[in-house]
Amino acid sequence: MMVIDKKGTDMSSAITLQTLLDEREIIRGLSRFARILDNKQWDHLSDVFAQDISFDYGTGGDQHGMAALTANMRRFLDRCGGTQHLIGSILVDVDGDRATSRSYVQARHQRVNDPAGPIFDSNGEYVDQWERRPEGWRIVRRDAIWAAHTGDPMILHAEPGNLG
Repeated sequence: MMVIDKKGTDMSSAITLQTLLDEREIIRGLSRFARILDNKQWDHLSDVFAQDISFDYGTGGDQHGMAALTANMRRFLDRCGGTQHLIGSILVDVDGDRATSRSYVQARHQRVNDPAGPIFDSNGEYVDQWERRPEGWRIVRRDAIWAAHTGDPMILHAEPGNLG
């Protein structure tokens, strides 16, 4: 439905307070996700992802469910030392109870018990589909698109071909 104001301007796509609040909650969800990874708080992944999540991190094709997501995160991150996941340049498009976000990710990984040693960096983009659920906004689909990996992949105990 088209909504026209007194000046003849189409207001049907005007930004509402609810849209801004939804965008804020989604951006906060992405920030929470980065901190969950860096603190290895695997039981908090459900604060950001739906139980019926589907995802492709470039490390095994399409996968489904919270158990698979948790296993995928732990497969790499439990084996390395400190990490820092930075998520930025976030674009969010909200459409009612659904939304899409695109964000850049830069992930730095240190070798376990060797904070002064080599590092491994991953740079890419998360493309996420979100749904408003009774518990709040949750990611129902994630595609990780990796642009570059640099450093020593063995920090993650991964072969270069297993990184996406």
